[in-house]
Amino acid sequence: MTEERETVQSCSQPQVHPSLIEAAEEQMPDEEILYDLAELFKVFGDSTRIKILFVLFQSEMCVCDIAELLHMTQSAISHQLRVLKQSQLVKYRREGKTVFYSLADNHVKTILGQGLDHIEE
Repeated sequence: MTEERETVQSCSQPQVHPSLIEAAEEQMPDEEILYDLAELFKVFGDSTRIKILFVLFQSEMCVCDIAELLHMTQSAISHQLRVLKQSQLVKYRREGKTVFYSLADNHVKTILGQGLDHIEE
């Protein structure tokens, strides 16, 4: 099997295209929004958090269930859930003494689904 190689080429004769730059500049979000987006994607950079999100994609669960399923300690799961809550990717509800976690909204499902689709292409 041969590997295709694509080279990135630089401009042979540097020429600025002001209309393209202006159009892109108008669409560029504020710096603070870009920072927040980068922080959000950092949360997805941990495989344990991705596993937890995929577990919650299927069903809401408590820390004990997630820890058992992923063969991890409850403390480790709680730590990761805290990060996911701070990033507004998961929510929780209390039922007596038990706290059940679930994905915060359909946006999280979409992000996970599209990421998986991209990887599986």
